[in-house]
Amino acid sequence: MKKTIYLLRGSKTETYADFKKRILHLATSFATDPKAHKVRVVLTEKEPPMLSVIPFKKRKIASISIEHSNWKQDIRIENIDGFAGSFEVTEALPVAYTKDWKDGLPTPGVCLLTLFRQKRSIDHDTFIDRWHNSHTPLSLKLHPLWNYNRNVVVGRGPNNLESWDGIVEEHCRTSEDLLNPFRFFGDALHIIPNMLSVYRDTKSFLDYGSIEPYLAMEYHIKS
Repeated sequence: MKKTIYLLRGSKTETYADFKKRILHLATSFATDPKAHKVRVVLTEKEPPMLSVIPFKKRKIASISIEHSNWKQDIRIENIDGFAGSFEVTEALPVAYTKDWKDGLPTPGVCLLTLFRQKRSIDHDTFIDRWHNSHTPLSLKLHPLWNYNRNVVVGRGPNNLESWDGIVEEHCRTSEDLLNPFRFFGDALHIIPNMLSVYRDTKSFLDYGSIEPYLAMEYHIKS
């Protein structure tokens, strides 16, 4: 089984509601293909809060994840407004929820969708080692994560407009778990040391200046 993630951007003139409708319609059409075994969407549904310790980007974005067997839709997707790129990935779920809701309904809670590139001064093996063996356990230790979907990019489409090395989806059970810094980083005694630990660890393996975090929601279209 292979996994491909397609990234699409919304326009400045497109409302969040119209963007969501367009993306879910597109993902639903992909789900009709028998070679697409699983189809899932993560997308921005509204602007992030004005004040947040997480530097959320304000652009509209969607990732459509498809688990498939030799499923090819790159040419079709490249012609869609807002196409940013297609990425073959290797997925890992260090912690995972048990899905007990129907396809098409929003996943409970909220999602932190993050796109990032490898730090330029390190090699790929070091990038993977620090990401998987340092940052992942640190995130699971400090943050109230319900689901951690880690995707290493192993291939890119020939006509991509963007290049990313990692695509991560971190799910929390409630919006407060993500947006309240005392829930996401720890109590008053530990919040500052924990935030500094995350900052230093993050800068050790990725290009911090180009990181793109988004406040998002998830939809299983076909599971």
